[in-house]
Order: sequence, then structure tokens, then C-alpha cells
Amino acid sequence: MSDCAILVLAAGQGTRMRSSLPKVLHALAGRPLLGHVLTAARLLEPQRLVVVVGHQAEAVQAAFPDSDITWVNQAQQLGTAHAVQCALGALGDAPGEVLILSGDTPLVEPALLRGLLMQHRQSGVGVTVVSVIQSQPKGYGRIVRDGAGALLRIVEEKDASEAERAILEVNSGVYCVDRCRLAVWLREIAADNAQGEYYLPDLLAVAREAGAGVGLFQHGDARSLAGVNDRQQLAALERVLRDRLVAYWQQEGVTFVDPDSCWLAVDVVIGQDSVIEPQVILGAGTRIGVGCRVGPFCEIRQSQLGPGCQVKGFCHLEGAVVEGESTVGPYARLRPGTVLAVGARVGNFCEIKKSYIGAGSKVNHLSYIGDTQMGEGVNVGAGTITCNYDGVHKHQTVIGDGVFIGSDTQLVAPVRVGEQAVIGAGTTVTKEVPAKALAISRSPQLHISDWKRRQGKG
Repeated sequence: MSDCAILVLAAGQGTRMRSSLPKVLHALAGRPLLGHVLTAARLLEPQRLVVVVGHQAEAVQAAFPDSDITWVNQAQQLGTAHAVQCALGALGDAPGEVLILSGDTPLVEPALLRGLLMQHRQSGVGVTVVSVIQSQPKGYGRIVRDGAGALLRIVEEKDASEAERAILEVNSGVYCVDRCRLAVWLREIAADNAQGEYYLPDLLAVAREAGAGVGLFQHGDARSLAGVNDRQQLAALERVLRDRLVAYWQQEGVTFVDPDSCWLAVDVVIGQDSVIEPQVILGAGTRIGVGCRVGPFCEIRQSQLGPGCQVKGFCHLEGAVVEGESTVGPYARLRPGTVLAVGARVGNFCEIKKSYIGAGSKVNHLSYIGDTQMGEGVNVGAGTITCNYDGVHKHQTVIGDGVFIGSDTQLVAPVRVGEQAVIGAGTTVTKEVPAKALAISRSPQLHISDWKRRQGKG
């Protein structure tokens, strides 16, 4: 397939999205719409990958800094045929085919593109277009066939008659064209239509008049070629892709207790025999090891769970690494830079930020640990906090192996606690604690006899 070129049209504004963000940058399963199309295109290993941009071109290009993309700017959006014409120089004139895709059809599959290319080559026609049956064809160009069932023309909805609008077979916007003849045919397309634009579907009539055949590649799954024009269509495809992703991981040995209530990004990886409970969000960059369990109402993004980890309900993990056999939650938050070593435990209503929690250490209740290097086998009592911010700078706390920290302790950074030290409950630690020492800084307990409770008026 590598002798073909792939051209992706992504210049439109997408006014129906009603957004300041270019349509092709709206996310589907954690990846921009255009990113899905580019991923499918790359799997064909094309000779050239060209993307036409226009509306907010700089923003679109910045989102994809990949070196294999040739960018073309369509300064004036005068139609899809005009967009292709703008890209002719980038496509070159080497023999082969051009696959033309839309940047807002994120579920297009490499197998479909390979099938289209193979049929086009075997048929010997000049242009092949992919069609699908849409139960609700509003907004799509209609495929008009002749009495023998061959493709006669494609008519845009705004130019279609009532009879033509009733046709359910529609143009998907995916084409395969002989590259060496494309430039000549594009020059023959006129803007004689309701929009005053140069329509790419008119390429078929031009090719036929030039004596080249035209063909149809009818694809059976309309959802794979569905476009996104508004938020409702985006949500509909989100559900379709979610179901595909869940089905894939189920086949790989992952249990989803309630698949319809979960959401996962397209690049999530889940190990065999892991269990995902209801209402879980698995965001981009998440890696879950073998035999893990993620409890209900958890949100995990850009994080890694080692084998055998347990994340109990209502936890939020972002940018965290949890090594094997560790337990988190319920109601815990792990912020970016957090690493839990093997067998560590972080319990209910605890927050960990930019800290290393050593193997077997426990932060079980109502604690905040930030900018901390914690050794192995440490026990942190309820209500403990590291005071890591002095109002200007962040400072680090270092806690040695085997330290026992009593409840309601404040560790005012920068501070170090030596190995096997014990911190008494209610202590405020402001200077280094030697190894194996007991640190206590409580105020003395006083008893006042014959005291009287203050009375209110009356």
C-alpha cells in the first residue's frame, strides 16, 4: 500500500459545533477527531500524508507536531474540490493513487481503506467513492444510480430534489483517485451549485466525461464513516467507540461489571483478569496491570497500576505510578508525581502529591503528603500533613525507613526524620529527628478546678 498518498481534508470551521475550537480538534475517547483519522491513515504506510487546514490552521498544526505530515493551507474555503486542488503540489505527480479522507470521520478503519484501494486497482476505474446506507441521511450527498445499478452521480442535499433526498445511500466523503489524472479533472469542476463552491463529488462526472470509469465501494457499517458536525453526533460516536473499546478488552480477558456506565480513552491498556466496576473513567495514558481491580466512581488519568493493585471506590489518580499489590482508597487522591512502591497503602480521604511512598508504607487516614520522600515500612497516623509550602517556595520532607508517625502530626518542611524514629501524636516537627528517637512537642495538659461555663444572656 506504500505507493499511495493519503490526503485528509481538515480546513472547515465546523460552525454547527458552536465552539471556538476547530472541529477536528474536538476530542473523541481522549484523542482529537483528526488524530483518529491520521492513526488509521498511517497504518497503510502511505508514501505521503498530506493534511489540508484552513480555519485556525496554526492551532490544528500545533496539535500534531509529527514530522510525517505535509501541511497545506486552504486560505479561502471554496469547497472540497478546491481543498484538494490546493494540495496538488504536496501530493506530487508520481504514479499511484490518492486516498481522500475527511478529518471529521474518526471511526474510519484501516481495513476499509485497504479494501477500497484494492478494489480501485482491480477495477481499473479512474475514481472510486465509498458509499454507505444511512437511516437518517440528512446532511449527506446522495448516491444516484442508473437503471442498471451503476453510479450515475452524487448530488449534494442542498441541490437535491425531493425524490433524491429520499435516497438512503450516501456519499461517505472517502475517495480513491488516480493521482496522475487528478489535476486535469479538478480544473474541469465548476462552482455551479447552491453554495457556489467547488464540490469534490463532481469529480465523478468529470472523470466519466473523460472516458475514465467510476466505481462504488459500498461499506456495510455506516457508523465507521459517520461524520461529526455537532455535539450530538460527537456524543453518539463516543458511545460507539466506547462500546468497541470495551468489547476489545473483554475479549482480552478484562471484566467490566457495567460496561455502559464506564468511559475509557482509546489508548488505555488493561491487563488480563482485571475488573472494572461501574462508573469508572479511564483517561488517556492509563496503563492497568494484570489482576487489578478498579472500584466504582474512580477516575484515573495518565497513571499506571502495577499487577494486583486495588483502587477502591471514589478515587482520583492523575499522573501517578502505583506499583504492584498496592491499595488505594476509598476516597483517595493521587496527584502528579506520586509513586507508590510495591505493597504501599493510601487510604480514605488522603491526598498524595509529588511524593514517593516506600514499599509497605501506609498512609491510611485523612492525611496530606506532599513533596515527600518516604522510606519503607512507614506508618503515618490519621490527620498527618507535610507542610511543604512556606508561601513562596515548596520544600521537601524526608522520612526514613520504619518511622512511626502519630496522629495529628505536622511536618514543617524542609525537615528530615531518621530511620525507626517515632513521632508522638499531636507533634509539630520543625527540625530534624534523629534515627530511633522519640519526638514530642505537645503543650502540657492543664486541669482547672472550680471553673464555670460562660453563660449567655438571660
